[in-house]
Amino acid sequence: MESGAVGRPVVSGVRVGLTSRDRWDRISKATLGGVAAAIALLVVGVPRVDLHGPLHYLGVMDPFCGGTRAMFLLLSGHPAEAATYNPIVFPLAAMTVLAIVRIGVGWSTGRWVDVRLSRNWRRALIAVCILALAALEIRQQLHADLLMQAWNR
Repeated sequence: MESGAVGRPVVSGVRVGLTSRDRWDRISKATLGGVAAAIALLVVGVPRVDLHGPLHYLGVMDPFCGGTRAMFLLLSGHPAEAATYNPIVFPLAAMTVLAIVRIGVGWSTGRWVDVRLSRNWRRALIAVCILALAALEIRQQLHADLLMQAWNR
């Protein structure tokens, strides 16, 4: 396929094809930056610097609270402990692996996997993400006591 070509529909409203350039280059760069940050986290460990906002000290957790600890634990081979701090690391890790495979295939073949969603699919995906973040916010708030404890590793 040519650079602007889009593949056949996989499901109604979802098209997957190959292009000659990376149409998602910002996501590719962010993925590689995230991998570098993950390696640094694994080597250096969880930062001792307090990065929390003022609401954290009032007991208000955000959906990403505990994410750094959870990622460190997941990278260190402790998935059960990672889940106690923030389960968002599992879908993030899965998306990162898929993105790395996509980048590897693109770099090695010069053909980039391109996924196009219809407006309805995009709206549905956004709605699911909003609901998932709301559920995660509630879950994190229920674990505020754990998330407010000092890190002892």
